[in-house]
Amino acid sequence: MRIEPAVLRLGDRTVAEYVWCPELPAAAAPRPYLHPVRTMAGTVVTALKPTSHLHHLGASIAVADIDGHNFWGSRTFVEGHGPAWLNNHGTQEHVRWAQRTPSRLRHSLRWLSIDREQLLTERRTWSARPVDAGVWALTCEFDLTNSTARTLRIQSPAAVGRAGAGFGGFFWRAPSGPGECRVAATSGDSTDAIHGSRSPWLAVSAPAGEQSWWTLVFIAASPQTRDDRWFLRTRDYIGVGSALSWESPLMLPPDATLRRRIVVAVADGLLPPDRAAALAAELAT
Repeated sequence: MRIEPAVLRLGDRTVAEYVWCPELPAAAAPRPYLHPVRTMAGTVVTALKPTSHLHHLGASIAVADIDGHNFWGSRTFVEGHGPAWLNNHGTQEHVRWAQRTPSRLRHSLRWLSIDREQLLTERRTWSARPVDAGVWALTCEFDLTNSTARTLRIQSPAAVGRAGAGFGGFFWRAPSGPGECRVAATSGDSTDAIHGSRSPWLAVSAPAGEQSWWTLVFIAASPQTRDDRWFLRTRDYIGVGSALSWESPLMLPPDATLRRRIVVAVADGLLPPDRAAALAAELAT
């Protein structure tokens, strides 16, 4: 039986739908996700299961490798070999709601290996608030706690030899528009300058049609999150992530907790970099 998504609303507008109990194949690393996310004018700014990447699920928390278990989906990058299909996909399961209101969704989850070992417990919050007539802010906060008796190794494919593949953590798959997208951050205004950099914010704008654009401003809204690097891909598809690890694994001892906070300004139109920077300064706190 299909379970209806939880929704985030601002006034009479549904700005996001949260699929908290998804029906997905094991190879997708089943997990809750936000889709569709919409601007105030109704433009959809997430993409779900595109043909080339069926494991990309709107906005979600996804990690390529936790102690050898794949919570990202699709193939696993194996050092010295490359991408390989392994029987190692994990699942994120909803446990209980702590809060469920039109503007705030807070729940607990457990991260299970394919053999049902509980690796992590999580508290996750999605919240929405208006900014102005054409902008609203989505906040994602998550705490991951090691629930095993051993130190967990959390790593990206970059940590085992896939150059530049520092993905894993908060990840947003955006729709590709009919033309070139534009990017900006304090580290530069090109994908090469931003990918792998640390910046307080990162803006991506893309055309939604011949005469309309959307802009997403991703804001690292805590000291720990600002220390993470940005994953940015604009060739072939638009994907943005705040990476928990890059070349080196993140080692999480037993009972230890990692916390991250990302705010996304969801805007209609093509925002200039100075406006993105101002939004980042306003929303970071």
